[in-house]
Amino acid sequence: MFANPPDEYLRACLERARTIAVVGLSPRPERPSHQIARRLQAWGYRVIPVRPAISEVLGERAYARLEDVPERIDLVDVFRAAPAIGPIVEQCIALQIPAIWIQEGIINLAAAERARAAGMFVVMDRCISVEHRRLMVARDAQSQ
Repeated sequence: MFANPPDEYLRACLERARTIAVVGLSPRPERPSHQIARRLQAWGYRVIPVRPAISEVLGERAYARLEDVPERIDLVDVFRAAPAIGPIVEQCIALQIPAIWIQEGIINLAAAERARAAGMFVVMDRCISVEHRRLMVARDAQSQ
């Protein structure tokens, strides 16, 4: 049975990550992937769009595939349908990407277990923006 990591591990993952590849990042501002990626940028993360057939999103060059990204990726945030998660996990494993965050409403147990078995940090069916706000922004406000 899959269970997401406890809050302290989620917080540590968000603190460690600097570069986040967003797979399925839409160029349309009204789409959740676009809005969340914009928030990630505002929080200081480098966002790399991964989506075929577009050249740029949010001021960043877009890449068709994870394999095309020329720099180190700390975390992959996925906005794709559940059947697409398996191949994305395999790409992450091949590229030795340490963490994958599968957005809220997207569940692929086999792919999540495969990623975890390969040593990846895995979060599934949770929104990275909601969790960041809950774990990081709220904590920062309390410490001030």
